[in-house]
Amino acid sequence: MTADALQTVPTAFYLAILVLAAWGGLLVLRGDFWRADQRVAEGETEPDRWPIVAGVIPARNEADVIEQSLTSVAEQHYEGDIRIFLVDDGSTDGTAALARQVPGVTVIEGSDTPAGWTGKMWAVSQGIAAAEKAPDPAAYIWLTDADIAHHPGELASLMARSEDDGLDLNSLMVRLRIEKAWDVLLIPAFVFFFQKLYPFPWVNDPARKMAAAAGGSMLVRHSALQRIGGIAAIAGELIDDCALAQRIKSTGGRIRLSLATETRSIRAYNSVGEIWRMVARTAFHQLNYSVLALAGTVAAMVFLYLLPPVLTVTGLVLWETPTTVAAFAAWFAMGWAFAPTLYRYGLSPWYGFMLPAAGVMYTLMTLDSARRHWQGRGGEWKGRTHRP
Repeated sequence: MTADALQTVPTAFYLAILVLAAWGGLLVLRGDFWRADQRVAEGETEPDRWPIVAGVIPARNEADVIEQSLTSVAEQHYEGDIRIFLVDDGSTDGTAALARQVPGVTVIEGSDTPAGWTGKMWAVSQGIAAAEKAPDPAAYIWLTDADIAHHPGELASLMARSEDDGLDLNSLMVRLRIEKAWDVLLIPAFVFFFQKLYPFPWVNDPARKMAAAAGGSMLVRHSALQRIGGIAAIAGELIDDCALAQRIKSTGGRIRLSLATETRSIRAYNSVGEIWRMVARTAFHQLNYSVLALAGTVAAMVFLYLLPPVLTVTGLVLWETPTTVAAFAAWFAMGWAFAPTLYRYGLSPWYGFMLPAAGVMYTLMTLDSARRHWQGRGGEWKGRTHRP
């Protein structure tokens, strides 16, 4: 063995031990995020009473999915009064006309977005304003996206949990659509990273400050929304669901975030570029536009996801068994943590060994998000750019 190799082996071994310890710490100390066991079985429970609900759905150029999504909202097995408001946010593909064909839906033509608001939040505010004009206003606002196919029993289950536990915000992270090879690589990893960033047990613990929500389906108590100053409190937020959760929890509200069992996204990602743009839109915003946080995130992603396979190969090449064993153990721990999420999507646990590749991709997306921000294109989505 050469002198250079002798110098490299100890460093590689110590790095392998460090990354193995890091994954051990994540498995034990990060709120059991990896178990993916905070779930809702839609349709299995019903509330003791049926408060009035206003469903508000913002939509911009959703002609390919709007009828299926709205129909699933209109056909909820909910015995109470549910009023559905679709706010068309400047669509040019006939979204509003298609929405009007769904019985029971009130379609609102959205006005131009004022300064300080994102287009989506302005659309939501107009829907809520319309709902509040009723002589008997809704006790709950159900915020959902225009590309979600809802299980018929979803609203009843959300309401039962909200009423039983006194929740002010009850949200579901819906099942994302997986069809293509790039979906298999990137979509379960997206869910895994989100759970690691916001461990659901910590989010659901009133004693902890951590707050998060998933915008695909959010049932909000109207009084809680009024307490934080209405939807205007998050007017300019790009990550509006988590911002809403943070404001409600910080004012004493109770929140819950769960994984949906049946409710799913019906949006197809026709290319890697579509997923890339979705992530790059908000990743740097998530870091509060901090270069220091960006550098730390990149370093952490390389350390946690790239080092285990690199050090495994290094150990094999150098015939250094301790390095190989420690590095592969870290890689295996990574796959072990990822396995429950893969199972949720019907994928083999062997795909866990692909997580380093997904980690590299998401790191590059985060860097691209920063580049877009510096070029004045941060928050770009559906033809519009939002500048904080």
